[in-house]
Amino acid sequence: MRKRICLTILASLFCLSAQAGDWMFNGVKTSLVIDVRTPAEFAAGHVDGAINIPYEQIAGKIRAVPGASVDRPILLYCRSGRRSAIAREALEKMGYRRVMDGGGMADAVRNLKTCAAKVC
Repeated sequence: MRKRICLTILASLFCLSAQAGDWMFNGVKTSLVIDVRTPAEFAAGHVDGAINIPYEQIAGKIRAVPGASVDRPILLYCRSGRRSAIAREALEKMGYRRVMDGGGMADAVRNLKTCAAKVC
């Protein structure tokens, strides 16, 4: 019951479906976290374990990322959510099925910490 309540809260906070909330809880430990901001923004600070692929280069570089596959969960984030949404759309057009737009960096960090700590 507690897990379901937390997922519902997460889903409503981030305007996600129940399926997306479940993905966040179950996929966070195995997901590939990609920061789609510029290299300068990435160098100034990023989510631990994230890799940097600027959003306009995602389609050309994703296949070179070790462990990237169409079935692996991928969490994208940027500064505000605009670039991560564009990158998500590009990956989905390429056949990637488990792509999540984490929105802005603050949202992505908060969501990853919450689920990784099993507060849910």
